Amino acid sequence: MGIIKISDLKKTYNETTIPVHAVNGIDLEFEEGEFAALVGPSGCGKTTFLNMLGGLEQATGGSVEIAGTDLSNLKPAELTEFRLKNIGFVFQAYNLIPVLNAKENIEFIMQLQGHSGVDSEARVDELIEILGIADQKLKRPSEMSGGQQQRVAVARALASKPKFVLADEPTANLDSHSTETLLDLMKKLNEKENTTFIFATHDERVMRKARRIIHMEDGKVLKDERK
Repeated sequence: MGIIKISDLKKTYNETTIPVHAVNGIDLEFEEGEFAALVGPSGCGKTTFLNMLGGLEQATGGSVEIAGTDLSNLKPAELTEFRLKNIGFVFQAYNLIPVLNAKENIEFIMQLQGHSGVDSEARVDELIEILGIADQKLKRPSEMSGGQQQRVAVARALASKPKFVLADEPTANLDSHSTETLLDLMKKLNEKENTTFIFATHDERVMRKARRIIHMEDGKVLKDERK
């Protein structure tokens, strides 16, 4: 059963004299527990498409339905609440809160959701053990390497057990060893918790690990391959 259903999705920018069709009529479905990569040249629309799946960008046409909820029917406050409860985000730039340590960064979303301190502590301990960053628990982002910061970002995205995780070029700032380690850990969490992962990436290493590769160009899907 599809957890995400995308129908004739479109995003057009009219900021110049010539309209830019960043996403141009995409129809796709994603199943629960997928490990998929959106690939294609810069400007092909994959980041815009990913942002539309996460409700960060509004569609010009078509629809995104997640677990039976059409995002276009939600008011701004409802969309924020929906994202908080259902979607985890991992960005290229980590986006950790500088004044918080690793533990506090991971707990942050759970606190917004109203989880108890006991639940939060247990979940943080579980994730930092899986991701191999228990020794970084009390360090702030400035005291960690890029790879360690991205592992904290992944833990934060997964802390509240979202239905799916959107990852935009999560390995772009990492060396080969950190990339391989991070991808293996994400795959492990994908299999352990059946969380759907969707990447937007240029990275061949991500493509090798993905079980589904969706090739995009000019805002359209050219090819959809399953391994």
